[in-house]
Amino acid sequence: MDFKQILEIIKNFNKSQATVLEIEKDNFKLKLNKNENPYIKPVEKFITFETEETQVIEETTNVGFEVKSPLVGTFYAGSGPNGEPFVKVNQKIEKGQTLCIIEAMKIMNEIIAPVSGTILSITPNSGSFVGYDQILMIINKD
Repeated sequence: MDFKQILEIIKNFNKSQATVLEIEKDNFKLKLNKNENPYIKPVEKFITFETEETQVIEETTNVGFEVKSPLVGTFYAGSGPNGEPFVKVNQKIEKGQTLCIIEAMKIMNEIIAPVSGTILSITPNSGSFVGYDQILMIINKD
Protein backbone atom coordinates (compact mmCIF):
# COMPACT_ATOMS: atom_id res chain seq x y z
CA MET A 1 0.00 0.00 0.00
CA ASP A 2 1.58 3.30 -1.06
CA PHE A 3 1.29 6.74 0.49
CA LYS A 4 -1.30 8.04 -2.01
CA GLN A 5 -3.57 5.05 -1.34
CA ILE A 6 -3.33 5.68 2.42
CA LEU A 7 -4.20 9.36 1.97
CA GLU A 8 -7.20 8.42 -0.21
CA ILE A 9 -8.43 5.97 2.44
CA ILE A 10 -8.11 8.62 5.17
CA LYS A 11 -9.87 11.25 3.02
CA ASN A 12 -12.77 8.90 2.25
CA PHE A 13 -13.01 7.83 5.90
CA ASN A 14 -13.24 11.47 7.04
CA LYS A 15 -16.10 12.06 4.57
CA SER A 16 -17.97 8.91 5.62
CA GLN A 17 -20.30 8.37 8.58
CA ALA A 18 -18.15 5.50 9.86
CA THR A 19 -16.49 6.19 13.22
CA VAL A 20 -13.84 3.43 13.24
CA LEU A 21 -11.84 1.82 10.43
CA GLU A 22 -9.16 -0.87 10.73
CA ILE A 23 -7.13 -2.18 7.79
CA GLU A 24 -4.42 -4.80 8.03
CA LYS A 25 -2.38 -5.95 5.06
CA ASP A 26 0.93 -7.81 5.28
CA ASN A 27 3.00 -5.97 7.93
CA PHE A 28 0.97 -2.76 7.62
CA LYS A 29 -1.85 -1.82 9.98
CA LEU A 30 -4.00 1.32 9.82
CA LYS A 31 -6.52 2.28 12.49
CA LEU A 32 -8.71 5.37 12.17
CA ASN A 33 -11.06 6.51 14.91
CA LYS A 34 -13.29 9.60 14.89
CA ASN A 35 -14.14 9.30 18.59
CA GLU A 36 -12.83 11.94 20.99
CA ASN A 37 -10.21 9.67 22.56
CA PRO A 38 -8.62 7.77 19.70
CA TYR A 39 -5.91 5.27 20.48
CA ILE A 40 -2.99 4.08 18.48
CA LYS A 41 -1.39 0.69 19.10
CA PRO A 42 2.20 0.23 18.01
CA VAL A 43 2.84 -2.06 15.05
CA GLU A 44 6.01 -3.96 14.20
CA LYS A 45 6.87 -1.97 11.08
CA PHE A 46 6.10 1.64 10.29
CA ILE A 47 5.72 3.38 6.98
CA THR A 48 7.61 6.66 6.91
CA PHE A 49 7.28 9.31 4.27
CA GLU A 50 8.43 12.77 3.35
CA THR A 51 6.51 15.26 1.35
CA GLU A 52 7.41 18.64 -0.13
CA GLU A 53 3.88 19.83 0.54
CA THR A 54 3.79 21.66 3.87
CA GLN A 55 0.32 23.15 3.67
CA VAL A 56 -2.98 22.42 2.01
CA ILE A 57 -4.81 25.69 1.44
CA GLU A 58 -8.17 26.41 -0.08
CA GLU A 59 -9.80 29.80 -0.48
CA THR A 60 -13.41 29.71 0.68
CA THR A 61 -16.17 32.01 -0.47
CA ASN A 62 -16.25 35.23 1.59
CA VAL A 63 -14.70 33.53 4.62
CA GLY A 64 -10.94 33.43 4.12
CA PHE A 65 -8.38 30.68 3.80
CA GLU A 66 -8.85 27.23 5.28
CA VAL A 67 -5.58 25.92 6.67
CA LYS A 68 -5.87 22.13 6.51
CA SER A 69 -3.81 19.45 8.16
CA PRO A 70 -1.23 17.99 5.77
CA LEU A 71 -1.00 14.81 7.87
CA VAL A 72 -2.62 12.71 10.59
CA GLY A 73 -1.41 13.34 14.12
CA THR A 74 -1.84 15.21 17.38
CA PHE A 75 -2.56 18.94 17.16
CA TYR A 76 -0.73 21.28 19.53
CA ALA A 77 -1.62 24.97 19.62
CA GLY A 78 1.69 25.75 21.37
CA SER A 79 5.18 24.35 21.70
CA GLY A 80 3.91 21.44 23.80
CA PRO A 81 0.80 19.97 25.41
CA ASN A 82 0.62 22.82 27.95
CA GLY A 83 2.58 25.47 26.05
CA GLU A 84 1.38 28.98 25.28
CA PRO A 85 -0.49 28.99 21.92
CA PHE A 86 1.40 30.25 18.89
CA VAL A 87 -1.70 32.14 17.72
CA LYS A 88 -5.13 33.03 19.07
CA VAL A 89 -8.47 33.95 17.49
CA ASN A 90 -8.56 37.58 16.26
CA GLN A 91 -4.75 37.77 16.29
CA LYS A 92 -3.01 39.36 13.30
CA ILE A 93 -0.40 37.06 11.75
CA GLU A 94 2.28 37.29 9.08
CA LYS A 95 2.90 34.87 6.22
CA GLY A 96 5.45 32.25 7.35
CA GLN A 97 4.59 32.57 11.04
CA THR A 98 4.18 29.30 12.98
CA LEU A 99 0.48 28.54 13.57
CA CYS A 100 0.64 25.20 15.36
CA ILE A 101 2.43 21.86 15.56
CA ILE A 102 1.20 18.44 14.49
CA GLU A 103 2.98 15.51 16.07
CA ALA A 104 3.12 12.39 13.91
CA MET A 105 5.25 9.36 14.80
CA LYS A 106 7.13 11.37 17.45
CA ILE A 107 8.08 14.03 14.87
CA MET A 108 6.96 17.61 15.49
CA ASN A 109 5.77 19.25 12.25
CA GLU A 110 5.37 23.03 12.27
CA ILE A 111 2.39 24.34 10.32
CA ILE A 112 3.12 27.82 9.00
CA ALA A 113 0.83 30.64 7.88
CA PRO A 114 0.29 30.57 4.11
CA VAL A 115 -0.90 34.20 4.07
CA SER A 116 -0.88 37.28 6.27
CA GLY A 117 -4.16 38.10 7.94
CA THR A 118 -6.28 37.61 11.04
CA ILE A 119 -7.14 34.27 12.65
CA LEU A 120 -10.94 33.86 12.42
CA SER A 121 -11.19 30.43 14.02
CA ILE A 122 -9.14 27.55 15.40
CA THR A 123 -11.02 24.27 15.09
CA PRO A 124 -9.20 21.54 17.08
CA ASN A 125 -8.35 21.70 20.77
CA SER A 126 -4.71 21.42 21.74
CA GLY A 127 -3.78 17.78 22.30
CA SER A 128 -6.58 16.45 20.10
CA PHE A 129 -6.26 14.05 17.17
CA VAL A 130 -6.51 15.55 13.68
CA GLY A 131 -7.00 13.78 10.38
CA TYR A 132 -5.53 14.47 6.98
CA ASP A 133 -7.19 17.43 5.24
CA GLN A 134 -9.07 18.45 8.42
CA ILE A 135 -9.57 22.20 8.78
CA LEU A 136 -7.25 23.55 11.49
CA MET A 137 -7.81 27.30 11.16
CA ILE A 138 -9.48 29.90 9.02
CA ILE A 139 -7.50 33.05 8.21
CA ASN A 140 -9.08 36.26 6.93
CA LYS A 141 -6.55 37.51 4.39
CA ASP A 142 -5.52 41.14 4.80
